[in-house]
Amino acid sequence: MKKSEYTQEFKDSTVQLAINSEESTSKIAKDLGMNKQTLYSWISEYKKANKSETTSKDKPVVKETFEEEAKRLRAENKVLKQERDILKKATAPQGHFFQGTTSQKKFSKVRLDQTK
Repeated sequence: MKKSEYTQEFKDSTVQLAINSEESTSKIAKDLGMNKQTLYSWISEYKKANKSETTSKDKPVVKETFEEEAKRLRAENKVLKQERDILKKATAPQGHFFQGTTSQKKFSKVRLDQTK
């Protein structure tokens, strides 16, 4: 993705995820399908802006307020619901992404023929 394709909300939530997660920053970037250097640069910018302390893992220690955490979790929940809905549509019998197997198609034809 180009730089301009990431929203500030996505950047903020991704940085918070990297900071607060037990997973490595590289793995998080890979899971999100983005370049790990991009995520490292966002974290670096965040450190400079917030002058946060670092731990032995060289990850900043950040305390989110309850409001910030709630906002981040709501945004994350929204994305997860969208992903769930996409997967539901993809696995539905008449989904646009995956069609049923050949045996299912034959079965449907048989049932249609029998009802006539």
